Amino acid sequence: MLDVKWIRNHAEEVQRAADHKGIAVSIAELLLLDNETRQLRQETEQLRFTRNSLAKQASDYARSGEADKLANVKQQGAHNNSLLGSLEGELKAQQKRFDELMLLVPNIVSPDTPLGRSDEDNVEVRQVGILPAHDFEPLDHVELGKLHDIIDLPRGVKAAGSRNYYLKGAGVLLHRAVQQLAIDLIARKGFTLLEVPVTARYETMLGTCFFPLGADQAFRLENEDKWLTGTSEASLVMYHANEIIDVTAPLRLAAASNCFRSEVGSAGRDVHGLYRVHQFAKVEQVVLCQADPDLSEAMLQEITANAETLLRLLELPYRVMAVCTGDMSQKTYKQYDIETWMPSRKQYGETHSASNLHDFQAKRANIRYRDEEGKLKHCHTLNNTMVASPRILIPLLENHQTADGSIRIPEAVRPYMNGIELLRP
Repeated sequence: MLDVKWIRNHAEEVQRAADHKGIAVSIAELLLLDNETRQLRQETEQLRFTRNSLAKQASDYARSGEADKLANVKQQGAHNNSLLGSLEGELKAQQKRFDELMLLVPNIVSPDTPLGRSDEDNVEVRQVGILPAHDFEPLDHVELGKLHDIIDLPRGVKAAGSRNYYLKGAGVLLHRAVQQLAIDLIARKGFTLLEVPVTARYETMLGTCFFPLGADQAFRLENEDKWLTGTSEASLVMYHANEIIDVTAPLRLAAASNCFRSEVGSAGRDVHGLYRVHQFAKVEQVVLCQADPDLSEAMLQEITANAETLLRLLELPYRVMAVCTGDMSQKTYKQYDIETWMPSRKQYGETHSASNLHDFQAKRANIRYRDEEGKLKHCHTLNNTMVASPRILIPLLENHQTADGSIRIPEAVRPYMNGIELLRP
């Protein structure tokens, strides 16, 4: 979150960020509420001081037996307390509204973030790899899944409803193989691996900026203040919430976990196959570092490069996109998406995302460090999808298929597939 004093000095920039991100919040209203709340707080404190002073006078007059003065002071006290009660109620209501608006205020965006309204306005940074030149009519991943008996969508729907699936046999092996390959890769890069909770309390989702704006994307456990997480980012960041940590060297954390999303608002979109499902597995990178813009920019490039390394090991063509303002979340300062070529869609599809949040998230979660002068500062935080499956299975199956329907297993994946080099129908 942003500091209200900073917002006051950069009101136009913050309002512009809200407008570009499609967040309905009035910075002018927020600042007016801030003024009114501070004024009410001052008046309330003065009335509390008067209350205490009158109470002391009443005590003194009671001891001295000065009945007339005691009665007068009690009358003044009753009037003061009536005003205090009214102001306290008004202050509570104003503070509540102010806090609600503060939770809607977005992070500003980096100077090099492209302007735009949706993912159609994202800007290509680079393309890597050669698109497959199939000399046959390629099958899509659903057809390949049926052919190899490794994906069962109808039974997934039967068991759990729409946007659910079963993976079978080699499909499960491939699903787990890409995750383990990703884990091993970032472990060698110095990331600390954690096994994390996949449920979170409301304050965890709020403290990591997934709520309140993203609450409709999360599944809530009935009759509990617990939610299924859509990414281990929430648990990884919250690990150090309300702590003062050592970030002399950036903290690199990672987790592989099951993730859940309601996909509210995506009705009718990407309903075919495994692209947009309710349950999936994700390997996530999270970095906490000093509040140095150059350092966090370097960390953004690093975690993006890690995901690109994985895609090259999977022998998949992809492109890196600079995400525009209209496609960014509330908390994001700068973002890259990586889109992998999906032959059945005849286009690239998003498979990875990397974001630099500056200190926006750390302020909500209250994660701080001491700088060289001993001054407390909030960390910069970053996150990246190292791999998400089963979505990554779409390009894996489709790009590596052969004319007879077989699927070639990339060399880097074979050790995690018991040495299997080719899946035959």
